[in-house]
Amino acid sequence: MMNLFLMILNMSITASYVALAVIIARFLLRRAPKIFSYILWATVAIRLTTPVSFASSFSILGLVKFQNKTGTGFMEFVPQEIGMQKNPVVDIGIKEVSHFINSSLPVATPMASASPMQIIVWIGSIIWIIGVVILLLFSILSYLKILVRVRTATLVQDNIYETDQIDTPFVCGFLNPKIYIPIGMSDHELSYILLHEKIHIMRRDYLIKPFAFMLLIIHWFNPLMWLSYALMSKDMEMSCDERVVNKMGHQIKGSYSTSLLTLSVSKKRLLPGSPLAFGESNVKARIKNILTYRQPSKRMIAAYMLVIAALVVGCTANPKPLQQSLQQGTSHSLYSGYDIDKLMENKTLYVGNASKVGGLLGGMPEPTGFEWNGMALQTTAKLLE
Repeated sequence: MMNLFLMILNMSITASYVALAVIIARFLLRRAPKIFSYILWATVAIRLTTPVSFASSFSILGLVKFQNKTGTGFMEFVPQEIGMQKNPVVDIGIKEVSHFINSSLPVATPMASASPMQIIVWIGSIIWIIGVVILLLFSILSYLKILVRVRTATLVQDNIYETDQIDTPFVCGFLNPKIYIPIGMSDHELSYILLHEKIHIMRRDYLIKPFAFMLLIIHWFNPLMWLSYALMSKDMEMSCDERVVNKMGHQIKGSYSTSLLTLSVSKKRLLPGSPLAFGESNVKARIKNILTYRQPSKRMIAAYMLVIAALVVGCTANPKPLQQSLQQGTSHSLYSGYDIDKLMENKTLYVGNASKVGGLLGGMPEPTGFEWNGMALQTTAKLLE
């Protein structure tokens, strides 16, 4: 379980950097249709579920000063063997943070049955699994409570049901999703609401949001994941609102916003982590987005798609390992300090030639913190007479 916890921890740290990139991109693309921001959150989900990835020079993680990049495809900020290290070391990618954490980690105690770091990791894994179980039980109870509330709903038509036990419409169900609406709704409100919920069903949002909440449960210890879930849910609803406006025309903005505001004032709110609901959150931001939304031109949409495609690749790729970059000649600056001509001149098949060894050393850069003070050759073989 400790190995699983460390793997989850490394994936969560990786996803945190990707989430920060998505939040920045989301701010820069705030005038773009929200569907593009919604798509970008998929890269965070990929990082939260997949421990390995492909390597590319075009990776946002390349901006992180992470020293332990390897060719395994796994970003290991916290080493799996940290519990066995004499001096535990992590590399978060931010030098100051890594130094602070490392200075706080306990060193191994000689002759002890278990190192302090092993105990810390074990306790952390226990706390993690307890948090997962609590949140999972909360989600199940929340969903069951909703099923009990709508068990007396009456069929209106197709997959649409009406009940007096709710004040806000929502989609419920995983295999055969149903739309539940409160009683007493006017016809014009009903047209907006049903289209909104049908778009959720068409896009499989009724599966995406619970899946995202399951990822949040697994990575509950990461505050940035809670923020990401909230922003993803907001982008999901806003993009759905924009789709309704595109389909029904911009003239419905006023009445659609009024309907959203009316339905948001609910006495029987759904619990967090429940199925999607019309008007369930972010009412002020959604109304503002509806009123200011302008459908972009085809040329702008194409430009946004190119930007999003580049961001998806950059967020899902790992930095290319050093050795691979050298082999492909993609980073010639890494040879800085080497006198290639001098090294080739002193290339030899024999061992023990002092002049050749001196030439090889002279063709290499001096390591930082060391000064050249001559060399000495040593051999254990006797001189043949």
